[in-house]
Amino acid sequence: MPVYMLDSFALLAYLDGESGMERVKTILEEATKDQIRVMLPVINLGEILYITEREISLVQAQAALAAIEQLPIEILPATREAVLAAAHIKANHHVAYADAFVVAAAQEFRATVLTGDPEFQNVEKLVSVEWLDRKA
Repeated sequence: MPVYMLDSFALLAYLDGESGMERVKTILEEATKDQIRVMLPVINLGEILYITEREISLVQAQAALAAIEQLPIEILPATREAVLAAAHIKANHHVAYADAFVVAAAQEFRATVLTGDPEFQNVEKLVSVEWLDRKA
């Protein structure tokens, strides 16, 4: 079964109705039908929430969390192993620490990263990346 690893870019595009939203919606619909698995590291969930609260409001961040919890997304815990793997990726590649969790999880689950964040160009040799359209 194919596995997709979301990053904050992908889920924020979906939640905010931005460019790339349609592809994320399709992926989530396939997950609802048990055709694929969709995952998100809990660190990236936190990233989505702090971005939403900082840019909009706490109330909107709480609404985003409620919406995410209704989606067919497996939230991956920040285990000791995940932290160590992400630290190793961060030490050796130019990516944000939260993005290193996405990369580490994608490696573990042999998942395709779904993103539009250009930082993932730095790790395309480590994981498969499906690129979403970026904002114009």
